[in-house]
Amino acid sequence: MSATDAVTFWDGVYGGRPPATDPRPNSRLVETVTDLPPGDVLDLGCGDGGDSLWLARRGWRVTAVDISAVAAERLAGRARSLGLGDLVTAEQHDLRESFPGGRFDLVCAHYLHTPFDLDRSAVLRGAAHALRPGGRLLVVDHGSTAPWSWNQDADVRYPAPREVAADIGLDPAAWTVERADAPRRTATGPGGRTAEVVDHVLLVRRTA
Repeated sequence: MSATDAVTFWDGVYGGRPPATDPRPNSRLVETVTDLPPGDVLDLGCGDGGDSLWLARRGWRVTAVDISAVAAERLAGRARSLGLGDLVTAEQHDLRESFPGGRFDLVCAHYLHTPFDLDRSAVLRGAAHALRPGGRLLVVDHGSTAPWSWNQDADVRYPAPREVAADIGLDPAAWTVERADAPRRTATGPGGRTAEVVDHVLLVRRTA
């Protein structure tokens, strides 16, 4: 599939539904970041912007990126309407072709899954190298399939966090895995439907 196909697909996903008026942050972000001092953060695959807006409200300077220009433009507008425009920069990037510039104290990638070809390991490796010393990379992946997921492939396999870390291939002399586990939670989907799901959580800290 071409880059144009991927952009068209995700623009259709976001353009085909009303803008989120009060998007919520991901629970794994909240539990990881609440006690951290604010700095510069990169939100990969920002979607409706719940994580970016939550971070900005806590004083983080956010670079939010998504393959969908619709998602990025909506987030930028929402940030301005909330008085957070100075803290949120929303950009459209197809991570197969471009990566945002800058150095960050935190990079978060929540559910960065796509039906299109994407070298996730290369993207996450680039994200890790964009960290300042002491910065953290938080990767949260699906560990199970929710009933409302766009991907209902019964044969889909979700790599464990340690596998994801191994595929990224970071030098242990410069990066330390601080967390790699698979907690469960109750998720709420469209129409208020709930289900127990598994998250695969990887937290890596740059030490040098």
